[in-house]
Amino acid sequence: MKLFLIFIGILVGLFILNKTKMAMAETKSDEQPYKVVRTGKDFEIRFYPSVSMAMITSSASSYKELAGSGFRTLAEYIFGGNDKKQKIAMTSPVHMDINDSMSSMSFVMPTLFTKENLPKPKNENVIIKTAPEEYVAANQFGGYASDKDMKLYSDRLEGALKKNAIEYYGNFRFLGYNAPYQLFGRRNEVIVSVQWIKRSFK
Repeated sequence: MKLFLIFIGILVGLFILNKTKMAMAETKSDEQPYKVVRTGKDFEIRFYPSVSMAMITSSASSYKELAGSGFRTLAEYIFGGNDKKQKIAMTSPVHMDINDSMSSMSFVMPTLFTKENLPKPKNENVIIKTAPEEYVAANQFGGYASDKDMKLYSDRLEGALKKNAIEYYGNFRFLGYNAPYQLFGRRNEVIVSVQWIKRSFK
């Protein structure tokens, strides 16, 4: 009986793994475009063009608090929870700004959308905004993200920027690229805005 239960458990595990792989293939999202302008040890400088976003704000002060409720609310909007009942393609990454005063989570909208032509959210907590173009510094890490990881890689990125005399400002933010059910090859990043336009390097 015990061996039979183990066998059933293995079959169920293989079934779930297969479904996970299929779901990952079916839901692979486009990625927010950016241009890398410099790379260094523990950092990468990128230019992000202006983009439309759907955003929610929250009193949550941790990744775990914000991730679940924020994702559900924004997913409801792009899955048809809007005045046109229109489904909107998912674009990675998910942006999260987590701090002690007011946190936020944002979904990047596909490039064909603007603030003017996006459907109106049914949920009044969803805000449509236009994020301005910006230069950011980024640091990447794998696995399932946690508040501890974000602090570790934010500190590492901050140290690299100070070492290279690169001026930064604002909060360190988190970018998540993968669905919760993706077990392998996960990509996470911390980013922070930098003063870059007036800088020049040999």
